[in-house]
Amino acid sequence: MEMLRRSSVFAAEVMDVFDRSPTDKELVSQAKALCRDYVHSRLNRAGIGWTKPDHGPSAAGGSALGDTSSVLLWLGDELEYLRPNIYRNVAKQLNITVASESVVSDAFLAVAAEIFSTGVTWGKVVSLFAVAGALAVDCVRHGHPAMVHTIVDCMGEFVRKSLIPWLKRRGGWVDVTKCVINTDPSFRTHWLVSVASTCGQYLKAVVFYLLREK
Repeated sequence: MEMLRRSSVFAAEVMDVFDRSPTDKELVSQAKALCRDYVHSRLNRAGIGWTKPDHGPSAAGGSALGDTSSVLLWLGDELEYLRPNIYRNVAKQLNITVASESVVSDAFLAVAAEIFSTGVTWGKVVSLFAVAGALAVDCVRHGHPAMVHTIVDCMGEFVRKSLIPWLKRRGGWVDVTKCVINTDPSFRTHWLVSVASTCGQYLKAVVFYLLREK
């Protein structure tokens, strides 16, 4: 009888963990972990060495967040394949120097604000991760690897200020995994192509914004 009671209590505790919504702090921490993983992947692909801190997705949320990271990387691959020129040499497109932390922070947050100025979608979220990865590659190539941490922190800050309510309504980051269920080719046209075709406009708009602020 005692064993049955303990089993029931354990089951209730497990269900409570899975049923509860993620906290703001958890969502921000997971965003930064996912960003580190994305950046690390893009730097590896570019043949650039960078040591990722030992607190990636596996440490920030177990296998569920690991699966989310894999989906984000896959969707990022698709997006970057569709419009490769948009997600290369981002610093040059934005006409910024990556030697200044404040400049990199302001540029990244300006791009983020522009991308989400008309609402939030998973396509736009993936686009922001792609921009983060590309900007990180630019920073390391120009001899400023410390800026990678600045970009990761900026991702967390933007999520905290702008994406928390949207993420909570969807149950957290794991919701992006639903994007890979539909294998219909028209699904890609539905959001990846539209995001890819407009991100260039976002970057141009931000260039004008940065120039105006100087």
